Amino acid sequence: MSLSRSVQGSVVLITGAGGGMGAATARVFAAEGAHVAVTDRDGQAGQGVADAITAQGQSARAWALDVSDPARIIQVVDEIATRFGGLDCLVNNAGISGFAAIDDDTYEAVWERSISVLLTSHHRVIRAALPHLRKSAAPRIVNIASTEALGATARDSAYAAAKAGVTGLTRALAVELGREAITVNCICPGPILTGMTDAIPDEARQAYAKRRTALGRYGLPDEVAHMTLSLCLPAASYLTGVTIPVDGGLMARNA
Repeated sequence: MSLSRSVQGSVVLITGAGGGMGAATARVFAAEGAHVAVTDRDGQAGQGVADAITAQGQSARAWALDVSDPARIIQVVDEIATRFGGLDCLVNNAGISGFAAIDDDTYEAVWERSISVLLTSHHRVIRAALPHLRKSAAPRIVNIASTEALGATARDSAYAAAKAGVTGLTRALAVELGREAITVNCICPGPILTGMTDAIPDEARQAYAKRRTALGRYGLPDEVAHMTLSLCLPAASYLTGVTIPVDGGLMARNA
């Protein structure tokens, strides 16, 4: 068994890697010598991330992928494994946001979209990746959820339910796939500076962070990306089925 702390030469597939935490994760893995498959619904955004990585002399290639399209998932995962000669790490990062009160007319649509993109897509990408992961010497799956899976915000029940589902899926698949040495873990980011939080006024972000987090600030996408990398190291071979908040101490703070 290899207890290496290097992902040099590993192949990693990242969904939703056209920006934010996904793009940061792609850059971090590439800098460590991994071959990075950058997938995103916005093909141009994904290509921009891949181009920036290859401009640094590192290895990346982009694929357009809408994770709500099951046929496209199978096609892209197989293309990635063929292009890079296998698959070692899967990072289910693609996400959306959507707010609706339970009695809003829009709630049903927000619910359906949230479950499709934030939860159903995870199992579909995992199922497509499994035949390839089973051939890896250090197969890793990391699902990105949210602290909304551990505590909720008003008008965000569809999102919270989907993210809580991701934590449950993680635990169940860790048990199911453990005898094959496939680890399955989950990260729950807290308040992170990404495109999803750009619309929040800076003053409101600062006030929230000081009130709710132990560190008193929003996190950076790279801070989440480095935890993802840690979970994918060959040496992380006895860590599975866990949910790790990367939240600046938000869940630890009572008041």
